[in-house]
Amino acid sequence: MPLVAFSELPTFQRLKNEFHDVLPLERATHQDIRELHIGLLNMMPDSSLKATERQFMRLVGDCNQIVQFYVHLFTIPAIERSSETRQWIDNYYEDFESIKEHGLDALIITGANPLSENLEQEIFWPMLTEVIDWAKDNVASTLCACLATHAVVRYLYDIKREPLSEKKWGVFEHRLIDKNHPLTRHMNTRFDVPHSRFNQVKKFHLQEKQLKILAESEQAGVHLAVSPDGFRLVFFQGHPEYDLLSLLKEYKREIIRWFNGQRTDYPPFPDNYFNSLVSARLSDYKSQAINAKSNNHSLPPFLESWLKSEIDNTWRDTALSIFNNWLGIVYQLTNKDLKQAFMEGVDPKDPLKSLELS
Repeated sequence: MPLVAFSELPTFQRLKNEFHDVLPLERATHQDIRELHIGLLNMMPDSSLKATERQFMRLVGDCNQIVQFYVHLFTIPAIERSSETRQWIDNYYEDFESIKEHGLDALIITGANPLSENLEQEIFWPMLTEVIDWAKDNVASTLCACLATHAVVRYLYDIKREPLSEKKWGVFEHRLIDKNHPLTRHMNTRFDVPHSRFNQVKKFHLQEKQLKILAESEQAGVHLAVSPDGFRLVFFQGHPEYDLLSLLKEYKREIIRWFNGQRTDYPPFPDNYFNSLVSARLSDYKSQAINAKSNNHSLPPFLESWLKSEIDNTWRDTALSIFNNWLGIVYQLTNKDLKQAFMEGVDPKDPLKSLELS
């Protein structure tokens, strides 16, 4: 949240010149500290639904200790669910009609588990595009994660994602391209982000449509981009929401799939995720697993409890920083009336201009 310039102290102007958020006293006295209502469209499959809601809610809740956040969960009814997951959704999720009736300050759209390369043929596509169309007129900013990014740039900008020669999987170093954008101010200029995907949208295609690249990786490509206006749409191609063990659990699932004959090769390590000690132990485990499979024995117990203490999280601080920046801007620009996206005087086509004038 911004500092309030309640005196003529020159430091306020110095900080503002350094791109810190400084609010004039007149504007501050007309603001009330209030809650923010954040929508979370969770399109993940049953196995990841609850973990994904926890991951994003942690980022929202932990990034700022002043604002009260109300996170409104909803999903796409057409996605096939087990009876247990359907009960969870019935108990704790809202429907889209009630979301529209209530209104939102901001929206997060998760990834999903596609069944084909053509996103427009996916069962989630009709409602996803309906949500996007509604959000354009009713929500200050929408943040898209991974596959949601691929779907939204396809729908709004006709940018097709491209298959990778092999899965982009692991933790990759990134650098800021724009250090002065309000979303990236005061973040680490070099930071890690987990990725886990078989497809990509390329920098050239995004820039061709005037989308702005804010952070990228030599190994993993574009991670963070925004719509041409700089704020209404925020795109992640990586997974800053991932927990410490998210990639480990994914690696374990792939080992089980290999053991059960659902993949032909033993899964490689996620890039840059395991240290040398962990890699050595897991290489030994691989030998045990191969021997067990060859002799029709059970898969050896996984080393998960030991691994927990040996894996490092090198991305969470940066993830919290960008979420704090994002929601801080939402707080300053969105209308107190949830049915209106912006405060009076904010141009929806250039919302960040209002921050420059404050």
